[in-house]
Amino acid sequence: MAKRPTIADLAREAGVSVATVDRVLNARHPVREETARRVHEAARAIGYHAAGLIKQRLQRDLPHYRLGFILRKPAQKFYQDLARELEASVSTAQSFHGIPLIEFAPSHVPGDLVALLKDLGARCHAIAMVAPDHPKITAAVEELKAKGIPVFSLLSDFATGVRQGYIGLNNRKVGRTAAWMFSRVAKRPGKVAVFVGSHRFQGHELRDVGFRSYFRENAPTFEVLDTFMNLEKRQITYEATLDLMQREPELAGFYLAGGGMEGAISALREEGQGQDLVAIVNEITPESRAALADNIITMAVATPLSRLCQELMTLVVRAIETGTAETPGQTFLPFDIYLRENI
Repeated sequence: MAKRPTIADLAREAGVSVATVDRVLNARHPVREETARRVHEAARAIGYHAAGLIKQRLQRDLPHYRLGFILRKPAQKFYQDLARELEASVSTAQSFHGIPLIEFAPSHVPGDLVALLKDLGARCHAIAMVAPDHPKITAAVEELKAKGIPVFSLLSDFATGVRQGYIGLNNRKVGRTAAWMFSRVAKRPGKVAVFVGSHRFQGHELRDVGFRSYFRENAPTFEVLDTFMNLEKRQITYEATLDLMQREPELAGFYLAGGGMEGAISALREEGQGQDLVAIVNEITPESRAALADNIITMAVATPLSRLCQELMTLVVRAIETGTAETPGQTFLPFDIYLRENI
């Protein structure tokens, strides 16, 4: 039977004296926050029985914040992963004790999102959400701002100049990067199809703009077709992909600038063999990972979810404690690139 870790083991692991550990455990005398956190991390690492008590001591004097998050598509693995990362980032935050309230929007209809915004705004200190850019949403964000509730846009920007800040990828650069890869791996020039979920999602629109601008500047032998709107629906994307493969003999491939990639992957598995089609998607999920492994798609551009959530916590706390910014800004994160050879 393994020996139960002692206070001496904990002190050795944390690199402090037994007396210091005793002060942390019993709150006898003040201990620097950095030292107390080191003791807590050591306690967790060695399985010390009072690790929970130490955490309570650390959090006792911290401010308590309720943070609201509005995501989309609860059945999608990407948003499930994002929800888990948000919960983890809130629970492990060191400067505050947080309660995450995560809601999944029933649709991207502005009225549904405004209702969720108002509901969370009545219960939370700050909100972060994924949403289209629409005047009704901007008006709701402005109302919350007037009440001192900062709202952050995630993944796709909206309410520019009103929301507290945007955090996500530089979506125009994402689009240009996708075009750069496409133009280099395509076996021949030809027609290129682009899918977006909605023209109201600024992130999709900017990827489309960046993708097209690269081809105009650097690969004019390719013809980028008019943008297809798929509402991020698997079936719509599946049917449109099959239709394009059947009626466009000069088709060179696809760029999925938003959701719905599962439909394109299914169509390519069924009908794309031997056509040398390039397919580039956004986000790494079990389906896109399997498609990369099977050489069905060429590249996936992904959001670093852990870093996104950690950065968001820093920005949220700053906004709550110092007030809303006079000049709301943007925080761009480096994006991950997945290929068949590095998954």
